[in-house]
Amino acid sequence: MTAELALPSLPRLTRAAMARVVAHDIPEGSCVNLGIGMPTLVSDQLPPDREIILHSENGILGLGPVIRDGPTDPDLINASKEPIRLLTGASISDHAMSFAMMRGGHVDITVLGAFQVSARGDLANWSTGEPDAIPAVGGAMDLVVGAARVFVMMEHTTRDGKPKIVSQCGYPLTGIGVVDRIYTDLAVIDVMPDGLAVSALVEGVSFDAVQQRTGAALTLAPSYRTLPRQ
Repeated sequence: MTAELALPSLPRLTRAAMARVVAHDIPEGSCVNLGIGMPTLVSDQLPPDREIILHSENGILGLGPVIRDGPTDPDLINASKEPIRLLTGASISDHAMSFAMMRGGHVDITVLGAFQVSARGDLANWSTGEPDAIPAVGGAMDLVVGAARVFVMMEHTTRDGKPKIVSQCGYPLTGIGVVDRIYTDLAVIDVMPDGLAVSALVEGVSFDAVQQRTGAALTLAPSYRTLPRQ
C-alpha cells in the first residue's frame, strides 16, 4: 500500500480547485476557521448564496476574501498574514476571546493543512522534526479538540512521491483521532470508525491509483462522486 516513487503521473486538482471542493461542502450557517497556508484559499471559493462565517484565531470573526489588489489595512489579515476585508457585521476580539471560541466548541469546522494523517485520523501538521522546523504547535491543537469537525486539505503525496496518508504518523502529533475528512488533489477521504473511505475521486483518477499512493488501506464508498478537474 506504500506509494512507489516511479508511479506514473495523474491528473490532479489545482489548489484553487481543491479549495472550491472544500468550500462547497461547508453547510449554510457554519462558523469556519481556516488554518495557515492552503486552507486560506477557501475564503475565495465560498458559494455566494450561502452565509458562512469565517473565524481567524488572531481575533477576527467575519473575514471576507483575500485582497488581491487595492488598499489594505496591515491589522486585517488571515492566518497566512494575507490582507483581508471585513464583511458587514464582523467583529474583532483579543486572543483570549478568540481561543475561548475555539476551545469552547463554538467553531463548526476547521480546515487545516497537514504533513501526515493516519488511518485513524491522527493529525501531524506542525513539525517534521527537523532542526529548522516550526518550534511550537500554535493554535492548531486548540482547534482540533474544540471544533465540531476537522477537515484536512493537502496534496496526496510529498514532492518526492511519498504518501501523506499513512497507517501511523511519523511526525509529532497535533491531535489523536481528530480528523473527520481529508481533501487532496486526488480524492476526498472520510475517516470512519472502521477505516478510510474514499467518497470522491478526481475525474480520470481510479481508486487503485489512489490506493497505490496511500500508505494505509482504503475502501471505496458505494455512492462516491466524481470531481471535475476545472
